[in-house]
Amino acid sequence: MTTFEKIQEIIVDQLDKEESEVQRSTNFREELEADSLDLFQIINDIEDEFDIKIESEEGLTTVEDLVKYVEGQIES
Repeated sequence: MTTFEKIQEIIVDQLDKEESEVQRSTNFREELEADSLDLFQIINDIEDEFDIKIESEEGLTTVEDLVKYVEGQIES
């Protein structure tokens, strides 16, 4: 399973969305209508899954932003 697929699965579970609604270019707030609490929970789940620490959700507006951030943390 790729990083994107795992993140997609977490977002789908957390926001009760269809997999087709969560693509790399999807915006959390505008398209998924995620609020701060939703994002906090998604980030917590991702931190647990990948054993990383996400310092801030700032700049993480799309699914792709989050995937790139996580991949950068895994590699370092």
